[in-house]
Amino acid sequence: MTGEDLLSLDRIRSVLTRLEDTIIFSLIERAQFAHNARMYQRGAFKELTDLGFNGSWLEWFLKETETFHAKARRYTSPDEYPFTSDLPDPVLPPLSFPQILYPNKINANPSILSFYTRAIVPRITPTKKHADGIVGDEESEDDGNHGSAATLDVEVLQSISKRVHYGKFVSESKFLDKPSDFIPHILNRNREALDALITKPEIERKLLLRLQKKATTYAQDFGAEGELMVNGKVNGSGKIDVDGVVDLYESYIIPLTKEVEVDYLQHRLDGLSKDEIDKLARSK
Repeated sequence: MTGEDLLSLDRIRSVLTRLEDTIIFSLIERAQFAHNARMYQRGAFKELTDLGFNGSWLEWFLKETETFHAKARRYTSPDEYPFTSDLPDPVLPPLSFPQILYPNKINANPSILSFYTRAIVPRITPTKKHADGIVGDEESEDDGNHGSAATLDVEVLQSISKRVHYGKFVSESKFLDKPSDFIPHILNRNREALDALITKPEIERKLLLRLQKKATTYAQDFGAEGELMVNGKVNGSGKIDVDGVVDLYESYIIPLTKEVEVDYLQHRLDGLSKDEIDKLARSK
């Protein structure tokens, strides 16, 4: 958080564009390890149940990681959201953040964790292939690198979480720019109309095109002389399923971000009097 206009759409777009790079690179790193499906199954590790923890390996990894991050006051920042509840208080004294967002309790992390472990990890990681093309969790490869894989999972999840929850900044910026466009639909609980106000198909199209180009470029390997390499051979492409990265955004991140944006807007007038709402409606 800096002294610049934190609700400038140009600044917000810049943050989201940088997060694209972070997410793509983290996915490429995660793709070097096997699926390790057991990491996402609750109760699959006796070592954890012996400790009294009945969740999955990844859930335990998130809990331990976020416990430390909470002590370092990470989740006092308005753009950070934990996957774990009941975290400890910060050890460091609190920072003074400007009141940017309207008070809310929206947290989309359960949905993020679900689609990431069920749809994204299986797609980008190696699996045993059968002639009939059928692959199940029990057929997924397990390379035993549960610590390394979970470390990267946490990095991807935290980046996706920040990207999705930045939808609140988008909504607040657009709302303050012209409250009168939004207020009638908020009062009427009209989600469809609010969704139409925030949806920009052309921007989404350009985002997906940019994402495909980035993922294609970042997924390439190069030899000592700068030649393009794949599996040790000159020419080709593919440290990761590029279409899978694009689909992550198109089918999951973009729709969930818009859901967060609409949820935020629906609560934007909570606690305000009629006079306060009328004043807002006349402000621009």
